[in-house]
This record gives sequence, structure tokens and C-alpha cells, in this order.
Amino acid sequence: MVPPLSRGTCPEQAGLDSDELSRIVPELDRWLSPAAGEPARPHPWCAGAVVLAGRGPAVALHEALGWAVRYRGYDAAADRGVALPADERVPMRPDTVFDLASLTKLFTAAAAVQQVERGTLALDAPVADVVPELRAAAAHGITLRHLLTHTSGLRPELPLYDLPGPAERARALAGEEPLTPPGAARRYSDLNLLLTQTLLERVTGRPLDRLVAEGITGPLGMTDTRWNPPASWRPRIAATEDQRRPWGKLDRGMVHGAVHDENAYALGGVAGHAGLFSTAWDLALFARALLDGDAGILAPASVDLLFGRAPGPDGRPAAALGFETDQEWFMGELAGRGAVGHTGFTGTSLVLDPDSGAFLILLANSVHPTRTWPLGSAPRAAAATRLARALK
Repeated sequence: MVPPLSRGTCPEQAGLDSDELSRIVPELDRWLSPAAGEPARPHPWCAGAVVLAGRGPAVALHEALGWAVRYRGYDAAADRGVALPADERVPMRPDTVFDLASLTKLFTAAAAVQQVERGTLALDAPVADVVPELRAAAAHGITLRHLLTHTSGLRPELPLYDLPGPAERARALAGEEPLTPPGAARRYSDLNLLLTQTLLERVTGRPLDRLVAEGITGPLGMTDTRWNPPASWRPRIAATEDQRRPWGKLDRGMVHGAVHDENAYALGGVAGHAGLFSTAWDLALFARALLDGDAGILAPASVDLLFGRAPGPDGRPAAALGFETDQEWFMGELAGRGAVGHTGFTGTSLVLDPDSGAFLILLANSVHPTRTWPLGSAPRAAAATRLARALK
């Protein structure tokens, strides 16, 4: 059963303080353009953003600010955006579609835990038992748990976009040796979720985008969520980067309507670590489904696995699968109380507070027009802190 979600609920009815919640949008707006008397910043944090906050079945805040498309390019010599004429800019709307970047990893992780739940995969079995050609994983005994907890020892990424074709990319991924023994240390890596994708597609015989559509986004009614959005969606999609070397890894010009991540682009748009597009409302449906604990896509015990609230094979608390836990740098004061979430390189973030049922989605195009402009995660942390203080 898809959990209900209601729009426009009064914050107090959701058990949230309206004064604290009402400060989120004005504070975000100051990161786009400082108020009179405030010190000027060299660049805005993002061109625009959509923020959504709620608790339980109630969405108490859902607003858009700024621009979905503001620039036609980036002037590297002058370090400034080349702005579009005012009548050609596209304002941000609550239903704007964003390139989620690494928030994609949460859906890949959820799809993997679905297979664990069904008995087709085991968290602590070697992944090479299912995909023998993963020779480096076979040699080092890498497991699905290692991949989903980023403890495989693999480096953060491989330049797959520089390789000529699918066969060469598959060989490079299969032969990549871990830098440290699996289980010895945590090192965040896109390769972990690319290997998870390989594992999922082998064990199910279906591509990742179909698995997620059939097992997660379809059942939850997430109609604005998919890899490789069609051309008809482009007017609703927030632009990302004027992607050129040396700051980018490919020369593609202004990226708008296609995946920003270079490896995901080289892999045809569908990748376990990046490439999913969605809206704030659709992500709220996903958040609510996980926080509800009985939404049909995963059993409560499986959600506990994702959130790091279940014991590991040694009986001690196990690390979360796919999710980051209690990270103050983007969760603000929601950290330290069991919050889980993730960020995406394009400017996206999702934070869930399982104990209170609260959730915060902040989607921004902070790489528009260039990745050299972002000013860190202070706006994310500030918005999360407001939600933490709004909890009654």
C-alpha cells in the first residue's frame, strides 16, 4: 500500500513549529542573492532551488526559488556566468525535475535490499559467486555489504568515460583492485554502486532502470522519476553545467536534460551511482515510504538494514546500506539523533529523521553554470537545522 501524503498541511498540524519552518526559504534565498547590508559573495550557491519539508503524512513546506535555467554558458576567463536574456530564463517551480546525481545510489541500494529480502542475493556472500568475471572482487572476497557500506576498498571513481566502448569499461571495472582490504576502512566510491548494478542485473536478468521502475518508483506512484528523461520533459528540467575541460571531464557544453555525471553519460545514462532524475514531491513519496516502514516496497526489517538500525553478522550495529548517517555537514542539527540521508554533486540532498518521521528535500542546481562555484553545504545544513528546531 502506498502511504498517503498530503499537500499544504499547516505546520502545527504536522507537529512542526511554523516560525522555524518559515525561515528556511528566506535563508536559502540569501544564498542566491545576499540581502541589503550583508557581505557580497563571489557567486551564488545555486541558480535556484526547490525545498520540501514534512513530517509523517504531511508536507508542510514546498516552495521554489530562483531559476531552473539562468545561464547560457560560463566565461572561465572572467569567472562569470553568461546570463540568458531575462525573457529566456526559466524560473524554478515546485515540480521542476532535477538530475539527482548521487541520490541515485539510494535507489540502487533499495533495489539491492529488495533482492536480499527475496533471497536472490546475500549481503555477506562474495559478489563473484553471482558474477564470476568480477575478478578483482573474487580475489579479495568483496561482498554486497562491502559495496553498500563503501568498505570495499575501491577508489572513488574510474575514468570510464575515457574508454572506447562497453566491453572496455566492463573489463576496467571488473579488474579494479581495492586500495585497502575489504572491510578495513570506509572510502566513498561510485564504483561500489556500479558493481552493485552489475550484480543486480545479473541476478535478475533485468536492467537497473526497469528494476527500479517495477520495484520502487512504479508502486509508489513516482511518475516524475526515471533515468534518461524524454525530450518532452526538458522544459521542466533544471540545467546543470557548461561542461568543458579542464574543470569538467568531457566537452559537452551546457548540460540540460541529460545526465551531468560523465561516467553515467558514457554508460548510456543508466548507472547505479548517478543518472536518476526526479522532483521534490516524488522524493517525498520515497521518503515517506521508507519512514512509514510498511509501504510495500520493503519490509520494516529491510528498512532497518538501509538505515543502519539492524545488527550485523557479529551482533553489533551494522553500518547503513547506501545511506549516510548523522552527518552534521549537511544534516545540521538533525545529525546526532539517528538521521539518515545523502547528497548529490549537482546540489541535491535528502535527509530523513526516522524517530520523528520528519523529512527534508533540498534540490538545487548548484553546478549551473559551473562546478567551480559551489560554496559547500552550509545551506543544506542550515535548512536541516531549521527543521530540527521545528520538531515539537
